[in-house]
Amino acid sequence: MASFRTLDDLDAKGKRVLLRADLNVPVRDGAITDRTRIERLVPTIKELSEKGAKVVVLSHFDRPKGKRVSEMSLRPLAEALSSILGKPVAFADDCIGPEAEAAVAKLQDGDVLLLENTRYHAGEEKNDPALSAAMAKLGDAYVNDAFSAAHRAHSSTEGVARLLPAYAGRLMQAELEALEAALGTPSRPVVAIVGGAKVSTKLDLLGNLSRKVDVLVIGGAMANTFLAAQGHDMGRSLQEAEMHPTALRILDEAKAANCEIVLPRDLVVAAEFKAHPATRTVTVDAVPSDMMALDVGPETVGLIENRLRQASTLVWNGPLGAFETPPFDAATVAVAQSVAGLTQSAGLKSIGGGGDTVAALRHAGVAERMTYVSSAGGAFLEWLEGKTLPGVAALQQG
Repeated sequence: MASFRTLDDLDAKGKRVLLRADLNVPVRDGAITDRTRIERLVPTIKELSEKGAKVVVLSHFDRPKGKRVSEMSLRPLAEALSSILGKPVAFADDCIGPEAEAAVAKLQDGDVLLLENTRYHAGEEKNDPALSAAMAKLGDAYVNDAFSAAHRAHSSTEGVARLLPAYAGRLMQAELEALEAALGTPSRPVVAIVGGAKVSTKLDLLGNLSRKVDVLVIGGAMANTFLAAQGHDMGRSLQEAEMHPTALRILDEAKAANCEIVLPRDLVVAAEFKAHPATRTVTVDAVPSDMMALDVGPETVGLIENRLRQASTLVWNGPLGAFETPPFDAATVAVAQSVAGLTQSAGLKSIGGGGDTVAALRHAGVAERMTYVSSAGGAFLEWLEGKTLPGVAALQQG
């Protein structure tokens, strides 16, 4: 990975620092239901403020499609940010133009200002040069702390970074360092766990990982497709028949790359997909024709745990079963707890990310016990797929 500047390289005192954050938090009935993204942003804001910067925060919120939509205003986030920071946060009703410029001009060293939703401007998602220039006019330096939006080449994530001295915030820095440890220059052996419903949505991911890791564990409903492609009768299990040739090709490519593929050996099946139905544990050769596989079984869990005990690095994206519906969370929880234990006792570097993965790790109670859990969804996945992230590339030197 090319080098990038961090806050250690920024002499912030007296400077107007444009800070790209991700304040696109979940809101229900006007109340923020999860403040994780705000809390993760706080260390960078505090550091910049304490160093005497005039901190000007940029963020998108939802998809107003270039129009002013009152329920997509960032104004309520100023109060939430102020509460968590423990200091006032001013708000400007636009992210460019006279109103934003006047609000920035009022700032004293150490002050914090939140600008209105960048997506109120249609040029944001088009990476419009004029919009990028108008944003750059508000700052002397640019700091990106929104890895979760780094896969988008937008004005506030990529365009403005090309116009000002650009730096990674502490959250962005932590994400990039964790990802470098995961797949850039990892300690080997490397194990990857990939779950989810469909092979078709994770083709690039499976292809990239099979070339970079030593062991690739495939779980979730996508494992059903691989098993069916190998000739196993999967009963009523969710699987993609049209993806069988692709699944077999992935297995061949992994073998050629000396990557061991771990597929389920046993499965937890049920006649109905609902909470706490009657279940059976069967081998992959014995799925009843009227039942569906909804989790991997204990033999498979033991096999995965064996590979993890031999590993130095783990990358995890996607649950092993339908974890939202008990008892089909059992395998994911068991493996997650093993990962947490090995991280704490044996020095396993464990990196997880993706929306369902974060939810599953929290459900298992281990999110705080892993080496790093990425709050980024699409950006984390695209990085694992080996794609260049525009918001990251704009920070890199050389």
